[in-house]
Amino acid sequence: MNKIQILIPLLLVVVLAACTGETTTTNENNQSSSSDETVSVKKVDTEGREVNEINITAQETDWMLNDKKMVNAWTYGGTIPGKEVRVTQGEVVKVNLQNKLPKPVTIHWHGYPVPNTEDGVAGVTQDAVPPGESYTYNFVATVPGTYWYHSHQNSVEQVDKGLYGVLIVEPKEGVNADRDYTLVLDEWQSNPDEGMDMGGDKANEENMNGMDQQNSGKGMDGMNHGDSSSDKEKNHVMSGMSGKEMMGHDMSSYDIFTINGKTYEANEPLEVKKGEKVKLRFINAGYIVHKIHIPVDYKITHVDGQPVNNPSVEKGSVLEIAPGERYDIAFTANSGQNFTIDDHTDMAGAKYMKIDVAYQNSKGNESEHPKANSKANLMDLGEKEEGQFSLDDNFDVEYQMDLGSEMDMEKSMGMAYTINGNAYPNVPPLKVEKGDLVKVKMTNKMSGDDAEAVHPMHLHGHFFQVLSKNGKTVKGSPIVKDTLNVKPGETYVIAFKADNPGNWLFHCHDLHHATAGMLQLVKYNNFEDFEPSGDVKNITE
Repeated sequence: MNKIQILIPLLLVVVLAACTGETTTTNENNQSSSSDETVSVKKVDTEGREVNEINITAQETDWMLNDKKMVNAWTYGGTIPGKEVRVTQGEVVKVNLQNKLPKPVTIHWHGYPVPNTEDGVAGVTQDAVPPGESYTYNFVATVPGTYWYHSHQNSVEQVDKGLYGVLIVEPKEGVNADRDYTLVLDEWQSNPDEGMDMGGDKANEENMNGMDQQNSGKGMDGMNHGDSSSDKEKNHVMSGMSGKEMMGHDMSSYDIFTINGKTYEANEPLEVKKGEKVKLRFINAGYIVHKIHIPVDYKITHVDGQPVNNPSVEKGSVLEIAPGERYDIAFTANSGQNFTIDDHTDMAGAKYMKIDVAYQNSKGNESEHPKANSKANLMDLGEKEEGQFSLDDNFDVEYQMDLGSEMDMEKSMGMAYTINGNAYPNVPPLKVEKGDLVKVKMTNKMSGDDAEAVHPMHLHGHFFQVLSKNGKTVKGSPIVKDTLNVKPGETYVIAFKADNPGNWLFHCHDLHHATAGMLQLVKYNNFEDFEPSGDVKNITE
């Protein structure tokens, strides 16, 4: 049985250990090995900065979720998650992507404030990389934290097939932990042919080809939600209905949940020694909110890679992690008893999303798994201090973002997910000037509590501060994020500074929703738009 213990490819560890001083463990998975002979090469640029050059190949891989279930996956480097990119703050990151897949791909650096040209969004910042061709990304790793990367070319399909990996930027002073584990959450369909149909690659190519930041106005009716750009009188706004009531967008078709590409029985325990400081980095690369129960005292030290001020102790709380979000937690291994981290999501696949934490040389002395009596509260984490923004600030731009859905009754239960009643590419862009202070009020107009009605909204190229939820301000530490889950009926107010010129996506990271229209551009005035070549079928979402 092939198994994953931790997401650090061996060759990358060898190169990086010398410059970071970190104690690391290695990836023991030896399924389809990467075709990249050179994983990482250190050089120095003209300004004297370390250049960390990494080769990544997008390729097909027969991947074993466990010893009984194999999936035909698309991967970065032959593993799920893909090759970990672990660099040190201040380094120049150079990633050479080679595409050996039958479709065009990109790499988007989720959560990382790269220059706009490096953001990896097909049709907006670059042409997707055709089969057999290569592309190089360059950026400086200025902000430490936990991030990830994935294709942003028809991502609803490509991310679903496994085309994602981990990006870790370690602080210059190193990571304050004896053990540093990354746990990537995802979902799979045991019968993908019977799953939901959100249009697929063929429909996306027909209806999104050539879409770019100019909002071409082409329809998206191949996605089974109707042509949201025309004949509004034919459409019926159904923002008060849940996702299940509106169409066959049934997330229960995802019935196998995994951690690091493996189900529970196929994952090795996370090994610890008594007295060690342990860091766990959770990344949700899937489309479902996971309720992760960590049955020990722990602290939430970072959200979306950004630090929490003087984090408080969570007494075995459940941690809700929405698609695209990341949470870093820390605990001291002092009990001497093994325990299990598991998913309390009320879905069939949750039984597979578990992983054991085992003390070295222990003999199965597992503690009784306690009940989860509380849930971590994003609005009350850590100690209060002054943040970059407050509700009383004078903002240059104030924007209302209503998240809803729209049905075309002439289509067979067709639906669009909308921003202010429009579906991309017909959502007017949010226009800003460099230096603007921007306040956005996001309201989820849908109802119900099913997985189809939540909207984890992700902003490219910027961090934002969460100012309030349902009219109540943040009680604890300032919360800085790039992805925020907005549940039905909830309203959040966020703020950011327009300090990274470009054309940036702001979209739901349930990528089925993004494909069906819940996507918008944040456009800087006087920024020169990328012009697609027309040689490749760019599919923006």
